[in-house]
Amino acid sequence: MRVVLLGKGIMLAGMIEGCINALNTDIVGVLRYDNLTKNRFQLAVSDFFSHSVEEILIKKYELNELHFNSTNSPDFRDFLLKNNVDMVLVGTWREKISKKVFAVPRLGFVNIHPSLLPKYRGPNPYLQVIKNREPFSGFTFHKIDENFDTGEILYQARAEILPFYTSKELREATVFEVKKSLPGFLYEYENGEITPLKQDENLASYYPNIEREDMMLDFERETAEEIVARIKALHPWLPCYVTTKSGFYIPNPYHLSIENADNETLSLDVKNKLIKAKCKDGKVVVMKNVKKYRKFMY
Repeated sequence: MRVVLLGKGIMLAGMIEGCINALNTDIVGVLRYDNLTKNRFQLAVSDFFSHSVEEILIKKYELNELHFNSTNSPDFRDFLLKNNVDMVLVGTWREKISKKVFAVPRLGFVNIHPSLLPKYRGPNPYLQVIKNREPFSGFTFHKIDENFDTGEILYQARAEILPFYTSKELREATVFEVKKSLPGFLYEYENGEITPLKQDENLASYYPNIEREDMMLDFERETAEEIVARIKALHPWLPCYVTTKSGFYIPNPYHLSIENADNETLSLDVKNKLIKAKCKDGKVVVMKNVKKYRKFMY
């Protein structure tokens, strides 16, 4: 089977390794999402100073890196046709792909979405399931259609969310399972052993990107468990902020605990980098190893 990979970051890296381990699968080309936001010179400079994991794998396996500024361009569509591409596998991709393009490959475009669709559609399910304190999550291989995350389901797998997980650990665990699942999925799909399943819209949920104001912790509005979940959910993409009289502080998502309330509403121990904050439910979130926000940090 001849495949093209579209993606970004560790998901694209997992897709590359999964396809390398698959029988009778030939990676015809890899298109990084960065090609859509940077020209070739900018991308080369970026790669020179910061080698991404997907770039390292492209070079390691001597893969054909593609350079198109859009998947909807006539040039990309012509590439798929001329190279008899059977499937395009997509992971971490923001561009909406037109029907004129996703209908070209024999087996279509298959997206890897990191949730159990139709639940948690949207751009960052890792963050949302942690924020909502779900006991488990997973991933879905589904056909790409004319809307985001609504295509027929081809394969799903469930994954437990462990208590210490932030979005970072959940993403890493999900990608690991995707990499393991890809060889078997590709074999079964190529051989007609998978029956596409239409998504049940009655079970669908959608979550948009996080807003900037969601980074500011409001202890009067949320319970202690909700505060802890929010801090863990936003890591590693965005920090949360605690507002004190002496400035803003950033909690460490790996040094959080919940205690019974004392008489303090909000206490700051600068020397020991410790903040205690009473929440809506009367319990206290204890934040150790906090950092004071300074503009030059980011």
